[in-house]
Amino acid sequence: MIDLKLLIENPEKMKKAILKKRYKGDLDAVIRMDENRRKMMKEVEDLKAQQNKIAKEIPQAADKKPLLEQSKELKEKLKELDPKLEKLEADLKAEVLLIPNPTLDSVPEGGEEDNKPIKTVGKPRVFDFEPLDHMELGKKWDLIDTETAAESSGSRFYYLKNDLVLLEFALVQFVLQKLVSKGFSPILPPVLVKEKAMIATGFFPADRNEIYHVNPGEDDLYLVGTSEVPLAMLHADKIVDPEKLPMRYVGISPCFRREAGSYSKDTYGIIRVHQFDKVEMFSFCHPTKSEQEHELILSIEEEIMTELGFHYQVVNICAGDLGNPAAKKYDIEVWIPTQQKFRELTSSSNCTDYQARRGNMRMRAEKGTEMIHTLNGTAMASTRTLVAIMENYQQKDGTIEIPEVLRGYMGGKSHIGK
Repeated sequence: MIDLKLLIENPEKMKKAILKKRYKGDLDAVIRMDENRRKMMKEVEDLKAQQNKIAKEIPQAADKKPLLEQSKELKEKLKELDPKLEKLEADLKAEVLLIPNPTLDSVPEGGEEDNKPIKTVGKPRVFDFEPLDHMELGKKWDLIDTETAAESSGSRFYYLKNDLVLLEFALVQFVLQKLVSKGFSPILPPVLVKEKAMIATGFFPADRNEIYHVNPGEDDLYLVGTSEVPLAMLHADKIVDPEKLPMRYVGISPCFRREAGSYSKDTYGIIRVHQFDKVEMFSFCHPTKSEQEHELILSIEEEIMTELGFHYQVVNICAGDLGNPAAKKYDIEVWIPTQQKFRELTSSSNCTDYQARRGNMRMRAEKGTEMIHTLNGTAMASTRTLVAIMENYQQKDGTIEIPEVLRGYMGGKSHIGK
């Protein structure tokens, strides 16, 4: 969540950075709620101080009756005020949880329609034949089956088969080895989490409709849409030594998304699905180093794109298109030949202290403790990466060349379909 103290002390600066994200709430009302809360807290504290003073005077008093009556009056006032304060604090917290992370100054104004690339690498492949899309290639070589998956599970599900399964695991190994060599600790996290984990990472309450809820009222768990959630919880409610920062992790997990807001979008193929696998980078870092850490994560993503031979562009996402937790986000979009456009393949976000404040993730400081910063970045999202490889590496005879960096993880095999 945001630092409410900063909103109170620097209202204009904070309002500008928050409203840049097209926040529709009333920040002035939040400020007033906090003022009322502090007034009520002071009133409660004053009443309790009077209570304590009287409690000390009663044993020495010759006539205890007036003091006992005063003590009773104070008790009644507190009995009336305590629930009011409790409700006001709960209402204020609910409002603050809805306020997005303020943007960094380097984030451009605008919404999704205003996103522009800041960097383009490579050129689109020129085909001397009519390229097939990934589903045509999948059917040709018995690699993807969405029809049977629709019968077993519904739309936006799929079976990956044969060499495409091996290709996915080759991608996982390639990316995992790269990240481990760069100092990321590998993690296989749980993919069912409690509500507090979703709140801590900023997915609740804003994106609740995108998350699968498992056995409400019984297990009351949620399927994660990214391993960012359980990775963030590794240091929730903990205090770390600043010397240990940055702490970098790489999580491998299935991910589940309802795609509730994407009705009729990308219903063909495996571009937008309810379940996929992802290799995710996550970093806990010193608050003065998070912008530098963000550039590092982006550079690793670019390194992966380059070694896979993709034509891609980097986009500094506009403020109005940022989710609640991100103060800044880069997307990497890869060229998909049959769609004749770039599609998002990875993203990386600097969440500054937003998740740390919600999840109570701190480091030791000269005077007490200080919130750390958290960042995340996609190293590999399975289905879209497979689509990009299939379409960009297809040959005239319909076979699919395997990128050279992956062949060692597939027993030296060079093509799918041969």
